[in-house]
Amino acid sequence: MLEVKKLGVILEPTTLPFETAGAFNPAVFQEGKTIRLFYRALNEEHKSCIGYARLEGPLNVVERWKKPLINREFSYEQHGVEDPEITKLGNLFYFFYVAYDGKNAVTAYAISKDLKTFKKMGVITPQITYQEAVELFKSARLKDAYFNFASLYQEEIGKDLILWDKDVSLFSKKINGKFALIHRILPDIQIVFFNDFRELTTEFWCEYLKNLSKYIILENKYWFESRNIGAGCPPIETKDGWLLIFHTVEEINENRIYRASAVLLDKKNPLRVIGRLKKPLFSPTENWEIAEPVLSEGKTLPPDWTPELAVVFPTGTALFGETLYIYYGAADKRTAVASVNLNELLEEIKKS
Repeated sequence: MLEVKKLGVILEPTTLPFETAGAFNPAVFQEGKTIRLFYRALNEEHKSCIGYARLEGPLNVVERWKKPLINREFSYEQHGVEDPEITKLGNLFYFFYVAYDGKNAVTAYAISKDLKTFKKMGVITPQITYQEAVELFKSARLKDAYFNFASLYQEEIGKDLILWDKDVSLFSKKINGKFALIHRILPDIQIVFFNDFRELTTEFWCEYLKNLSKYIILENKYWFESRNIGAGCPPIETKDGWLLIFHTVEEINENRIYRASAVLLDKKNPLRVIGRLKKPLFSPTENWEIAEPVLSEGKTLPPDWTPELAVVFPTGTALFGETLYIYYGAADKRTAVASVNLNELLEEIKKS
């Protein structure tokens, strides 16, 4: 049996005004024994920015900033800069985050050369409404769940809601000379290939969405994925292929349960799945992974906000020897760590 160890919480909310309600879902970058965490910091008004902490070794926090590293600046992110992911490709760091304006949740990105200063480059996911997307989905001959989610969010938020496309992460190498970007339009995980970020225009996305079924990496398939799945940690290049640690969502009558799972993708063609776990990698079992019901009257919350659920949400990894450390958001409030032997995990996935 594959052994996953829960190593506990490393970041909790503080009394600092920008992170009193949460410090979770970190982007992770490793340089030798140094781990940099860029985490979602949440205040009492449910507005997010990005906090920063540095670790020496996988667990020891030696530095934590008392002010945000990246804050809300533009209209499209006035309620949230949240759930970041980071990948280094060549000499440049690509920093992706969900930008929330109080109604629409889209994905934007920034670039950096030193992880100290970041240049925001704007929104990269499709800026079309769900109504427009549904017409494109018909051309792609997608399953009913895509249309059901579109109807749900239009009914809950409004007909003019922009297509929700998040959980974005970048491969650390180009695939056949192109950028390869994992993203998630509910309920599955997809991939998009392109030459330059400037290509990601409305026209590009409309053509892509007409053929979306060709770019689906994973569909929600097993019992613990009954609602949807979504990317989590950036793909890890291994001897056997690209390892992707992703999150799954099981929908039950009163709430949802978020778990972690894993899949191995072909190195040259990541649309090809080599193997995939048929049961969760790990699940919320500890009291610090189970959130108490919290309802915020009068607050503007993002679509699908989950303050009352059982949540483990993997967002980044670090490798020390053969041990893979997985950093994850616990209960939409704090940052925790789990570990697993990398080679044993790869063998388990290949067996499946």
